[in-house]
Amino acid sequence: MNSMGFDIECKDHLAIITLDNPPANTWTLDNLTLFKDQVSKLSDNNKITGIVIKSASQKFFSAGADLNSFNNVSAETAGAMANAFGEAFEVLTNFKGVSIAAIDGYAMGGGLEVALACDMRFVSSKAKLGLPEAKVGLLPCAGGTQNLTLLVGEGWAKRMILCGEMIDGQTAFNIGLAEVVTESPVEDAVELALRTQEVSPDSLAACKQLIQMGRHCPRWENLVKERKLFVDLFAGSNQQEGVQSFLEKRKPEWDY
Repeated sequence: MNSMGFDIECKDHLAIITLDNPPANTWTLDNLTLFKDQVSKLSDNNKITGIVIKSASQKFFSAGADLNSFNNVSAETAGAMANAFGEAFEVLTNFKGVSIAAIDGYAMGGGLEVALACDMRFVSSKAKLGLPEAKVGLLPCAGGTQNLTLLVGEGWAKRMILCGEMIDGQTAFNIGLAEVVTESPVEDAVELALRTQEVSPDSLAACKQLIQMGRHCPRWENLVKERKLFVDLFAGSNQQEGVQSFLEKRKPEWDY
């Protein structure tokens, strides 16, 4: 067990976050605060272009919140926990590079919400995913109602949230909740995340920003922003390096 509830290993341009809070990798106010701070630092580190989140447990990716956090507590205390969840996972969503959750086991409640905050989800066929908060008188408060609906549409979001339906990895892939179903989710996620090294870090950050703008900005505004960020790339060295390396048939040397 890591004292933070998770461990971070950085190698080259990739950060691997291993959830490690036995027995079920539950989230607490303390480890959510630490998670937010650590992911913020990764986003500020220009050399880190990819994050893979995995679990130290073979059974649980994460079972979500420690329900003791919501037992006989005031609305004020519950609000602090909800804010910690939301802020931590929003920082993950806004990470400037590519984030992938590698799920091989149960991802429930806040455990699924951290995966929903990632750019992609790689799952094994035996993975189990659900948002069962309503069964205990709560609701997904870390982006679950919004991010799940964005990915799978209202129908499946309502099945999973309103009816408490748990799904397996193959179903997650079939409905668009997961991008890949594989028996080696961690290895495959790392392999894909490493491809970010082939991309200009300036282009990576700009493109991700533009893609996610579609969630809340009108299309015309996004098109204007797209052209502006294209021009902005010419202020840095990576644009010229990318073009020159292609013309010279060599691997680019990015400025991080």
